[in-house]
Amino acid sequence: MNTLQAFLIAVIEGLTEYLPVSSTAHMIFMSSYFGIQEDDFVKLFQVSIQFGAILAVVALYWKKFFDFSSKSVAISFYLKLIYAVIPALVLGKLFDDKIEAILGDPIPIAIVLILGGVILLFIDSRFQSPTVIKEEDITLKKAVIIGFWQCLAMMPGTSRSAASIIGGMQQGLTRHAAAEFSFFLAVPTMMAVTCYSVFLKTYESSQMKGYELILKSNENIQLFLIGNVVAFIVAILAIKFFIEIIKKYGFKPWGWYRIIVGIFLLFYFSYFK
Repeated sequence: MNTLQAFLIAVIEGLTEYLPVSSTAHMIFMSSYFGIQEDDFVKLFQVSIQFGAILAVVALYWKKFFDFSSKSVAISFYLKLIYAVIPALVLGKLFDDKIEAILGDPIPIAIVLILGGVILLFIDSRFQSPTVIKEEDITLKKAVIIGFWQCLAMMPGTSRSAASIIGGMQQGLTRHAAAEFSFFLAVPTMMAVTCYSVFLKTYESSQMKGYELILKSNENIQLFLIGNVVAFIVAILAIKFFIEIIKKYGFKPWGWYRIIVGIFLLFYFSYFK
C-alpha cells in the first residue's frame, strides 16, 4: 500500500464512518478497485484509522465529553455509553471469526447494503412521534437497547451508524438526537475495536501484534499517521454535512444512495471480479 492508497482509504473512512452507508462496503470496493493487497498491515490500517474518526467526534462535541460542571450529568452520560457498548463488546468477541469470514465475500455485503437502504427509505414515516429530543432525556434502558441495535452492524454492510440511529428512533429519539447519540456511542465502540486490533490481536500471516506492524518500518508509521490525520479532518466535515442533510431531508437520500451503491457493487463483484 502506497501513500496515495492510504490517503484514499482514510478519506473513505472519514466520509463513511458516521454516515448510514457502511464504511466496510466502501473500503472493500476501494481496495479491490485499486488492487490493494490485503496483507496484515492493510487490515490493521483499515481499523486503526478509526482512531482519527473517534477524535473527530470528541473534538466536535468536546463540551459533552469534558463538561464536568455537573457531576451527575457527566456520570449519567458516561454510564449510558458504558452500558450501551457492552453488547457490542461481548457479541463482537464471540463472533469475531465469523465476521472476518464474511468480509472475504463482498456479495452478501452488497445485498445487506441494498436491504438497509430500503429500510432507510421508510424510517422517517415509520417513526413520526419522537418523545426524546436531547441526550439528557435518554434513559439507561433506552441506551442499552440502542446498544443492542448497534450489534446488527456486526453483519458487514449494515453500517454501525444506520443500526444505532434506527435503534434510537425506535426508542423515540428525534432524527437529530438519534444521530448524535450514534456519534457518542461510536467513541467507546470504535475505541475498543481499535485498541484490540493494535494492542491485543495477533495477525495470522505475520504472527505480530498490531503495534509491532506499525513500528515495523518508518513507512508504516508514516502511513498510520497520515491515515489518522486525514480520517480526523474528513470525519469532522462529514458529521457536519450529515447533520444538515437529515435536518432538511431525513434519511431517504441515504436510503437511495445505499441501494444504488449496493446494486453497483453486486454487478461489479459478480461480473468484473
